[in-house]
Amino acid sequence: MKSITMYSGPMCNFCEAAKRLLARNNLNYKEIDISLKAGLKDEMIKKSNGRRTIPQIFFDETHIGGYQELRELEKQNKLLSSVK
Repeated sequence: MKSITMYSGPMCNFCEAAKRLLARNNLNYKEIDISLKAGLKDEMIKKSNGRRTIPQIFFDETHIGGYQELRELEKQNKLLSSVK
């Protein structure tokens, strides 16, 4: 199973929606709150090829995108196969 990493931030509705989506699919994830430590936002931007919005989600080292892309994988029934 691939590891799931989500960069998030405080008071982010899309971050909360992504967490709920992952939970309802019984998927564990590592959350990195970019507001907690200097440099985390820059790390996220670099890894996501310049994307500055949160959440930014990765399966192993593969950038998936944000909540909308995660939701699209679920709607197409491709989410669980994408993390295997």
